[in-house]
Amino acid sequence: MFQLAQHFMTHWNYLAVITLMMIGLYIAISRGNLVKKIMGVNIFQASVILFYVSMGKVAGGTAPILMEGSEEVIYSNPLPHVLMLTAIVVGVASTALGLALVVRVHESYGTVEEDEIVALDRKEDERSLSVEAREEAAAGPAGESAG
Repeated sequence: MFQLAQHFMTHWNYLAVITLMMIGLYIAISRGNLVKKIMGVNIFQASVILFYVSMGKVAGGTAPILMEGSEEVIYSNPLPHVLMLTAIVVGVASTALGLALVVRVHESYGTVEEDEIVALDRKEDERSLSVEAREEAAAGPAGESAG
């Protein structure tokens, strides 16, 4: 039991990443509110960023800056950190786009709840199909004699 606790203490990043990932995935899947779905995806993204940054850190490593007089220096790899900075920028941009779309959906439908939007779309589809059916029924005999 002590070894298991020690393992979790030394590998806390895995536990944090898995916890955040599952929380974000649960929020994105289970919630009907579009804003909450976007926030769930953001939490999921934060877990991936935490994973990459924590894996890029080398124990005892320093920034990769060459120093004179020291030959046995352990450097951390900067590539995961640079890639995650890019991922953060892309994540912020995609969140802004998603929230802008949610604003447009709210302006169009008056709600941001997914179930209500689907119900409004179905009513509109049924209404347009009934209008088309009435138009075809009214034009049916005239259309047949003209052909």
